Amino acid sequence: MPATPRPGLRISSRLTIPESELSWRFSRSSGPGGQGVNTTDSRAELVWDAAHSNALTPAQRERLLQKLHNRLVGGVLTVAASEQRAQLRNREAARDRLTALIADALRPPAPTRRATKPTRGSQERRLQTKQRRTDVKKLRKPPRGD
Repeated sequence: MPATPRPGLRISSRLTIPESELSWRFSRSSGPGGQGVNTTDSRAELVWDAAHSNALTPAQRERLLQKLHNRLVGGVLTVAASEQRAQLRNREAARDRLTALIADALRPPAPTRRATKPTRGSQERRLQTKQRRTDVKKLRKPPRGD
């Protein structure tokens, strides 16, 4: 039974990047691998133009471009995978990395922490612990001979 073609790269329940916006490049992997490393194009690069994508809303595009500004070259995001010997597994790894990268960049920022006062009980416990440590250290000293 042949594998069914994917409609696109599913990032979340509300965001799927169409396959037409993704492009692949293949090249030879570097490093050891015997005779196969010189003959097979197993390294996979997945390229996506984030700046001109129709799958994103303007707010999503703004957040993505802001969070991934150091990874983008001209608004284009490239993810490479070359760990596996088979091109198919490297393609899956590149898809997974791109999905994780985009999902992480689109996640809204965590709410800022509001400072709170320590409770009276926690302040008292802290002071009691400090006093206990002081007493322990006093007991370690030799007695003073006045």
